[in-house]
Amino acid sequence: MMDHPEKILPWFALKSVAGIGNLLFKRLMDRFSLPQQVFQAAAEELQLVEGMSPRLARSIRQHRMPDSVRRDFDLAMAKGFSIITLADDDYPRLLHEIPDPPPYLYVSGSLRDDPKPLAVVGSRNATRYGILTTRTLCTDLAALGFTIVSGMAKGIDTAAHEGALTGAGRTIAVLGSGLENIYPPENRKLAGRIAQNGAVVSEFSPLAGPDAHHFPVRNRIISGMAYGTVIVEATRRSGSLITARLAAEQGRDVFAVPGSIQSFKSTGTHGLIKQGAKLVEHARDIVEELPHLFGPPPAPAKMSAKPTPARLPELSAEEAGVYGILEPYPLYIDDIGRKLSMEPGKIAGILLKLELLGLVQQLPGKYFLKEDLS
Repeated sequence: MMDHPEKILPWFALKSVAGIGNLLFKRLMDRFSLPQQVFQAAAEELQLVEGMSPRLARSIRQHRMPDSVRRDFDLAMAKGFSIITLADDDYPRLLHEIPDPPPYLYVSGSLRDDPKPLAVVGSRNATRYGILTTRTLCTDLAALGFTIVSGMAKGIDTAAHEGALTGAGRTIAVLGSGLENIYPPENRKLAGRIAQNGAVVSEFSPLAGPDAHHFPVRNRIISGMAYGTVIVEATRRSGSLITARLAAEQGRDVFAVPGSIQSFKSTGTHGLIKQGAKLVEHARDIVEELPHLFGPPPAPAKMSAKPTPARLPELSAEEAGVYGILEPYPLYIDDIGRKLSMEPGKIAGILLKLELLGLVQQLPGKYFLKEDLS
């Protein structure tokens, strides 16, 4: 990490020049290596960089950094955040390879060039199936040495981070807000755990809010840090599909976890599979697609075995019939009755008994699903 102001502030200064976006910043670094050398270059030399106009070259030569940018830097230092620039060894190598990497990242925790980074993202309004599947998958992946990269949003992202922590692995959260403005607020404690076992990072100033346009922008970092991106539960218009598209554009692998054909939450993931994304049921499916990280695929014994289901209490034939058609996805009580040709009152009584036995969970609106018995 560049921890001396005289080394870091030129990065802030160049980024604050109007007209210098991430793409042009990267092109300038490819030619000049450091912002200090950009500011020292002649206007004619600056114009040799693709996308550099004479007017912008003059703006660089005449630029003075705004006081607000210096305040961002001072706040980051006061809070103990690291600032990792494109020139630092700890800057993720894979992120360095995308066309428009952030010139620097604010970091809480420890950012380094992880050898096996993998992104896992999905729906904020995830189903119970999606949450449980993500946690199990990420626990297995972490045990295999993967660093799980996600966005710390509600739902699948949160489950991905929690699964990685359960597997005693590293995990990285990429925020769509500043490090002093954790979003969602209920994940503040999770952010602290992630910082102790990885890093919470942002390209936005520490006090930046969770503005809507920040999230599509940050998605390129999530996919850009990783060898591949796993999508778990996404509708056809999900923001997670933006991450999948970015991963493909960056030349990275795209994976998708299938769900129920009756759940609109999985329409996006099923669409990805139709388009050629690798279908993922187990961590082993990902390992097989990334053999260069492991050599020969690990023996199945190294993967988490499927938990042995708990023994069911003794049920009548009708009770067993009701339990048998329930899924990890919620079913409406009337749909259950129609499937079994059973009276509503009888169905309600059986569901109540199964609920009291801990076999069934009732959700608002008379929806029911199987409890996880693992």
